[in-house]
Amino acid sequence: MIQTLFGSLNEEDPESLSILDRMRKAVSRTRDNLGERLDNVLAMTRAIDESVLEELEMTLIASDLGVTTAAEIAANLREHAKRQQIRDGAELKDLLRQQIRAILDENARRPATIAVPPEVIMMVGVNGTGKTTTSGKLAAWYRARGKTALLCAADTFRAAAIEQLEVWGQRSGVEMIRTKQGGDPSAVLFDALQAAKVRQTDVVIVDTAGRLHTKTGLMAELDKMRRTAQRIIPDAPHEVLLVLDATTGQNGLQQARLFTESAGVTGIVLTKLDGTAKGGIAVAIAREMKLPVRFAGVGEGLNDLLPFDSDAFARSLLEA
Repeated sequence: MIQTLFGSLNEEDPESLSILDRMRKAVSRTRDNLGERLDNVLAMTRAIDESVLEELEMTLIASDLGVTTAAEIAANLREHAKRQQIRDGAELKDLLRQQIRAILDENARRPATIAVPPEVIMMVGVNGTGKTTTSGKLAAWYRARGKTALLCAADTFRAAAIEQLEVWGQRSGVEMIRTKQGGDPSAVLFDALQAAKVRQTDVVIVDTAGRLHTKTGLMAELDKMRRTAQRIIPDAPHEVLLVLDATTGQNGLQQARLFTESAGVTGIVLTKLDGTAKGGIAVAIAREMKLPVRFAGVGEGLNDLLPFDSDAFARSLLEA
């Protein structure tokens, strides 16, 4: 029985501590940006009053949490202040951290348990988000946890996509099923799933072509791939992960909306988190799209893909 685990942080677990340390490093630019803005707000007064909460709301919007999410957090803090005075900036930050984690946890859900392998994960998104790279890193992540994985090179449209995935497969020690550039993506998916069933592979990771919702031909191809997968494995795909570039901020939220409508997205992989001050987009996605963030890309290396942990993220965002 296969189950992907995305547990909460356990400080007695060395891997959890590593996740916290690496998350702190990854969101340093977002934390510095948010922290500087918060400190400027708190420097204006000692009392946590309505004017501070109004400034806090604008600060959260500027950190890419989005208007809706920022308004909800500010409203919850106002309700708390009515019941019990917020004493100082430290308490305000602690309450804010709790709010962020609560939003992320509300939409966190474990992927379905797969009784009979393989588990099929389709990677979708626009070109340039790091989708192919993330597919290779995800294969390495599973392999490091004792799972057998198979890569399916179903991005047959982009030049060099197959070769790029092959390099990542070699680096991670994971085999790949491929065809020639311009070949039929559904055909290579069919071959990959058949091979995975014969080999009793735990996980098949399908790298699909980058597409926009306006590209009707490519979106139709994605539907065809779904139908092909279900002919072999009736409940496939088990996950459809949308790969988003964190540096795009609110534009990434718009991508999430469009793909959720057209591709049945079940979760988000947020890449390039280490290269942006817009990491707050993770909270906006969870709140507005009701989608869990499954993984975060925090660097260029093979092992720089972290299972997303709400506690580690919230603490990293607001701790000094």
